[in-house]
Formats: sequence, C-alpha cells, structure tokens
Amino acid sequence: MTVADGSSGRLPVAEPAEVRRATARLVRADGRAFTGALALNVLAAGAGLAGPWLLGRIIDEVRAGHGTGVVDRLAAAILVCAVAQLLLARWARYAGHRFGERTLARVREEFVGRALSLPASVVERAGTGDLTTRGTADVAAVGTTLRDAGPELLVCTVQALFTLGAVFAIDPLFGAVGVLALTPIWCALRWYLRRARAAYLAEGAATSEVAEIVASTASGARTVEALRLQERRTAASRDALETSRRTRFRTLHLRTVFFPVVEVSYSLPVAGVLLLGGALHARGAASLGAVVAAALYLRQFTDPLDQILLRVEQLQSSGASFARVEGLARAPRAVSDDCPVPADDRIDVTGVRYSYEHGGEVLRGVDLTVRPGERLAVVGPSGAGKTTLSRLLAGVDAPSAGTVTVGGVPVADLAPETLRRQVVLVTQEHHVFLGTVRDNLLIAEPAAGDQKLWAALAAVGAADWVRELPAGLDTELGGRGCRTDGSQAQQLALARVVLADPHTLILDEATALLDPTTARHTERALAAVLQGRTVIAIAHRLHTAHDADRVAVMEDGRLTELGTHEALVTGDGAYAALWRTWHGTPGRP
Repeated sequence: MTVADGSSGRLPVAEPAEVRRATARLVRADGRAFTGALALNVLAAGAGLAGPWLLGRIIDEVRAGHGTGVVDRLAAAILVCAVAQLLLARWARYAGHRFGERTLARVREEFVGRALSLPASVVERAGTGDLTTRGTADVAAVGTTLRDAGPELLVCTVQALFTLGAVFAIDPLFGAVGVLALTPIWCALRWYLRRARAAYLAEGAATSEVAEIVASTASGARTVEALRLQERRTAASRDALETSRRTRFRTLHLRTVFFPVVEVSYSLPVAGVLLLGGALHARGAASLGAVVAAALYLRQFTDPLDQILLRVEQLQSSGASFARVEGLARAPRAVSDDCPVPADDRIDVTGVRYSYEHGGEVLRGVDLTVRPGERLAVVGPSGAGKTTLSRLLAGVDAPSAGTVTVGGVPVADLAPETLRRQVVLVTQEHHVFLGTVRDNLLIAEPAAGDQKLWAALAAVGAADWVRELPAGLDTELGGRGCRTDGSQAQQLALARVVLADPHTLILDEATALLDPTTARHTERALAAVLQGRTVIAIAHRLHTAHDADRVAVMEDGRLTELGTHEALVTGDGAYAALWRTWHGTPGRP
C-alpha cells in the first residue's frame, strides 16, 4: 500500500472537525482525571454561588428588623463558603494541570511518532523549518493551553453557567435581561471567530517560513558566501519577515477590535438588572435583597466571562497550532508492513523517468540491472542525475514513470523496516547525535556489544581516534562534549551502516569529506566488510570507479555507458574523457 508522495510541499493542516475529534480522543484517554477535574469545578462553582444569595438574605433580614444573630450566622456561612470555594478551586486547578501535563505528553509522543514515520521525501519537500516550528512553537502553544488555558476555561465556564443559572433562579426576568444585554458580546465573538482561525494559521505558516529561511541560510552559510548569494538570501529573509509582520498585525487587529467591544459590554447586564430591579422594587414585585443579589451575580458573572473570552482568543491561536500539530496525521505515510517480500537481492531499473515538482525532467528512460554482490560505480558530470538515481534506488523517492524493484518488488512498496534491511543510502549529509559514541552507534544495532562496535569503527578507519577520546566509547559527543570534525562525523555514519548490515549499500559521495588517503582506506575497508553484498557508489573520485566491478556513466539524465573500467577507458567515450581529465593526461589513453 503506497501513499501520496507529498509533492505539494507543505505539510498538511488538520480541519476543524479533525481537531475536535483529536481533542475528544485525548480527553477519553484520561477520562477519569478529566471527570474528576470537572466535578471539582462544579463543587467550587456551587460554593461560589452562596455569597451573593446570602448577602441578599442579610439585606432582607435587616430590612425586616430581625436580630443580629441571624445576620451573624449568614455572615459566617458566607465565610465558610468562600473558604470552601478557594480550596475546591485550587484543587480543581491542580487536577486540571495534572490532566494537561499528561495530555501534553501524549501530544508530544504522537507528534514524534508521526514525524519519524514521514517519508524522507516529504520532509525534504516540506522543509525542516516547518517541521521544527510545529514540534517546538506549536507544541509549546498547545502545552500552554492544556496546562493553563484549558483548566482555567473549564473553571470559568462552570462558574459562568452556575452564576447565570442563579440569576434565573432569583427572577427569570433578571436572567432574561442579563442574557439580552450580552448580545453585543455575542456579535463581537461571532465576528472574531469567523476570522481568527485563518489569521492564526497564516501567522503560523509565516513563522515556519521564517524559520526555514533562517535554518537553510545558517546551514549553508559557506555556500552562500562562496556563490555571493548574500543579497538574495537577505532579500528572501526580508520578504519572509514582512509576510510574518503582516500576519501578526492581522491577528493584532482582530484583538484590538474584539476586546474593546467586550470590555464596554460588561457593564450592560448589571445596568439592565438594576434598572429593571428598581422598577420592580418600586412596585413591590421584587425585594431589595433579590435585586442586590442578582446585580452581584451578574457583576460576578463578568469575571469568569472575561476569562472565557480571553481564553477563547488564546484557543484560536493554540487551536491553529494544534491543527498544525495534528496535521501530521494527514501527511503521507510510509507503506504498511503487509507488503511483498523480495525474492532476492537483484535491483532492476526499468524505463525510469523522474521530474521534480518545480523543474524539468531529471531522469529520462534509465534502464539498469544491479546484480547481487556487485560493486557498481555511477559517474558523470554535475547535474547528470546521479543523486536522483540513488534516491530512487533507495526508495526515498518514487519514479514519475517506470519501475525500480528489488527482488521483483517495487522499492517504493516496501515498508521502512523491510526496505532498510535491503537498501541503505549514505550521503554527504551526516549527523552526530547528542550522547556518547556508543549511543551514536547503537542507533543502527541496539543489541551490538563492544566488540562489534569496535569492529565497525575499525572497518571505517575510526577506531584509532575513538580510542584517543577521554572515555573511549563512553565519551560524550556534541554540545558540551567532544566535538567531531566533518570526516569523523562521516566515519561514524559509515560505522552505523556497517552495523545495520544491509545487502545493498548506496554511497552518494559518502566519502567526499574525507581526505584522499582516509577516503580510499575507508572505501576499501567497506568493500572488505561488505564482501558478497551489493555496493552502488555515486563516484566523486574516479578511483572509486577504478575499483568497481562495473561503471555506469550518466549524462543529462540518461545512462550512456555501462561496463568495466578497462572496457570503458578503451572505448574512448565519455568515461575515458573523464578519466583522462582526472589524471591530467589529454588525448587517447
């Protein structure tokens, strides 16, 4: 089962319905804690309702001329209810925060799992900036909501509903006036919600674009300087920052319209009840205590309502962030594990064509068979399609036309676990993970012992410098630990390949950062370790082609020559010209 190739570039964003379903799923995952927090909030809200009602009772008792004993008892009851509300509210917030932290942990784990399951081609086309922003800023925004806004919104919602219900209990007319006076807030909220989600999603996308440009410019700083691209990158950064500024001003405009309208409207329910209550009291239809209690309830109602509206604004931002985080669930996935098993290790490339999204055709009808155990070198000028071919062979990308199969099974149809036991691609891009040398190696083979680790390091010529480290295999690398240079990092990457032990290894200029002596030693060591396995080398130095069983020559996206080194040199074609140029010997060999 295959999936879409993610050619649209950007990672998807979840629809509102999907966000609601994901939220419900997270609540169900910790339903007991959520129910407990909700129950505590209900009790706290109930305790908070007693104060205004008891105060109204005190007013009526005093007007009736009753003794101070009743007033003292009612005042004591107000104090008890206030303390109970304080304790229950704190307990409810504590329970809500614990629920939020556990739920955030689930969100983080799901995000990491989904990110790791994305095909490499999808990540490359989307850009690391978008994925990084979703995994940091967006997840942090969701975490803030789960820890703070979520529990606070729950508390305030329960308080607001109970308070409004108490006003209706005193007198339905007071409740109706209070609800009617909230109409401006309702209209402002609808205006805001219709615009907020799109505005915050645009802001998040603009932030991702800024992160992508900064990350790519920083990682390629030397290339930018070498090709004198400073002005172009500066202009691109300014454009991205300008877009980000406009999106942030858009969300700021929404807030500056929404909140002033809300603030002015808070006084309307209280004013309406006082005017109505005064008229009813003058006619003897309502007691002064009832009017005071209703007014106090509506005045008290504005505090949770204010928090609700404030949190609703925050929810629009965090909801957009959650939509971006949850959007990874819609991203293309690697194939399932119920795929066919390759019959053997033979790789066949038949009629392969490939075009990038915003470019011309890179490969044009390539036919190639790689025999098991063969060492094949792929050479050609820059831009000939060598790297693209290596990506298709490794299953990173799928061909636009034609097929790439291993053991008769299309490489693109293999599950990641199956594929990596078949084919591993090693490029110039390498990474040293935070941790020890041992940690960096065990990624490839968690069960490997020290003897196997040292053997892998020795195979790629890295054993000597690792032994010189302060703690050998247990030396911390990166960050505050020992720093590795480019060649050492590349040797660690090759050692991981040795430990992974695939039947086919594709080296896309994987030794380009090593000095010639070390590179030749590493390639020969790898050849010895991978004896009987298939090695496809995208040759950067032609001595790699000299040592290969066969050489494939790529020109302008086509396979133009295929044969042994001696036969191609004798044939006096494109490879012979490359060989003479490399050796500095013009003319026929």
